[in-house]
Amino acid sequence: MLVLYETAAGYALFKLLDDNKIEDVDAIWNELNTPSKAQESLQLVSFKPFKTTADALENITAVNDSKVHKTLKKLLKSKAADDKLAVASAALGKAIKNELSLKCVNNNAVDELFRVIRAHSDSLLGEHKVELDSMNLALAHTLGRYKVKFNPEKLDTMIVQAVSLIDDLDKELNNYAMRLREWYGWHFPEIGKIIPDHTALAKTIRAIGSKSNAVTTDLSGILPEDLAIKIKEEAEMSMGTELSDIDVILLNQLCTQVIELYDYRLELNEYLKNRMTALAPNLTVLLGELIGARLVSRAGSLVNLAKYPASTVQILGAEKALFRALKTKRDTPKYGIIYHAQLISQASTRLKGKMARKLAAKISLSTRVDALCDENLGNSIGIEARAHLETQLKREEGGSFKPANGLKTGKKDNYKFKSEVFEYDQSADTTVPHGKRKNVEDEDVKPVVKKAKVEPKEEVDEEMEEEEEEKSKAKKDKKKKKPVKQESSSDDSD
Repeated sequence: MLVLYETAAGYALFKLLDDNKIEDVDAIWNELNTPSKAQESLQLVSFKPFKTTADALENITAVNDSKVHKTLKKLLKSKAADDKLAVASAALGKAIKNELSLKCVNNNAVDELFRVIRAHSDSLLGEHKVELDSMNLALAHTLGRYKVKFNPEKLDTMIVQAVSLIDDLDKELNNYAMRLREWYGWHFPEIGKIIPDHTALAKTIRAIGSKSNAVTTDLSGILPEDLAIKIKEEAEMSMGTELSDIDVILLNQLCTQVIELYDYRLELNEYLKNRMTALAPNLTVLLGELIGARLVSRAGSLVNLAKYPASTVQILGAEKALFRALKTKRDTPKYGIIYHAQLISQASTRLKGKMARKLAAKISLSTRVDALCDENLGNSIGIEARAHLETQLKREEGGSFKPANGLKTGKKDNYKFKSEVFEYDQSADTTVPHGKRKNVEDEDVKPVVKKAKVEPKEEVDEEMEEEEEEKSKAKKDKKKKKPVKQESSSDDSD
């Protein structure tokens, strides 16, 4: 049996002289635990060295991908024609069997045999040991650079760093802008209410300097005409304190930093948009580049995000709220980072949870297409998913109903009141309890309408007064009768 052993210097082909030694798996290491015993059982048949470091990288990469390189194919065709071949990888053995029709072996005994070869490779390779030592380090560096360059997960690192930097810049810009408003507000407090935008405020303050220069400063390139006129009017009536020259210089420097940070954030946002469009086009169409990048950053990479189920994607970013709800036995959160998506923000409050579930399912599918499928698909899946979700949202907002069983139903018209009114025909009834029935058709029976008696209020009041008088008389009679009974009882006792 032949044994194929891959090294950094080339392919080594050994021959096992006695196949009976690998029948007992537990005894292989004990029988071949020394270099001399290993040399007695294993003989080097052929060694095919790699020509250059690039050639070594190409061959080792093919072996890792379970592919048969042309160098390995030539070696096996010339040296391993009819014998069985022991290989370290079952996938590589399957590829060799399909291409060269060689019988490949991979089991526990072969694994122990490779353990022996790795332990005694210096003595088994003999004169090729020098080439192996020089190629080990070179191939390790080359393979490392290759993996960093072409690893798809490493491309996500740029997106993760970019979106993290954008979040940090937003915090710093807010801090700088609030400090600028508060500082310049002591000198010109009215300007903060007139200009809400931080960047426009910084440009205006840098152009004006002291408020006394506002009348003569041209602000047409910074603000609209109506705002520029209003600032000039307010500057003449402002009650703020005066600024010294050093204060104006420091404020100008702060304004310059705010403007530069804002410009850099715009460039970074454009870079992130281009990166996300190239890496995850379907996810970008569904969520936008910023929210999509935050999801990738939270998951660690696009491949990790593709492995998450839709239920995890839905609450990604709300882990603290989830575990707090589980601990206190309350309702779990319905959404995390995807709450800021346009499709959810457009939905009404009662539909936000439902849209979050539907959007999370589409995100999970789109991410798997971006991470695992061919790049030629483009963003067609994301466009179809977004159109479907927008249609669902319009249907839900409109109040139309879709059956749960998926059957298609026609659109129902609104209910309209009919102009014809049918009345009950009372002539078909009879009130005769017994005897012969009269022919109703011969006689015209008119329905008897009973009118409710309406008694005047005066009569009702008189009846109530009479009832009260009768009750009072009855009470007086009872009182008169009681002493009579007592006297009669006393007479009897006497």
